[in-house]
Amino acid sequence: MKFIFPQNFDFKNRIFGWLDYSTAIFDVCWGIITYGVLGFFKLRITLRISIFIILVIPVLIFSVLGFYGENILNVFTYIIKYIVRPKVLLYKK
Repeated sequence: MKFIFPQNFDFKNRIFGWLDYSTAIFDVCWGIITYGVLGFFKLRITLRISIFIILVIPVLIFSVLGFYGENILNVFTYIIKYIVRPKVLLYKK
């Protein structure tokens, strides 16, 4: 059986078919860093779990749902570039 892919087809390797590897690695690193930082503070375990969930779940949601198929690392790069050097995209005529 032969499959014919068009020339402009962009084949990306993904975990389970919907999550980029770089995004998955970023999510795992973010979770490990958050867990490690929270380990330094003397907090009750319930408070530590709550803070971990508050910090990690939004990033995971943005990773899974995505920004119209964009990689989350690219989105963060675009945001940082805009913060460093904002440009006006619409000009009055």
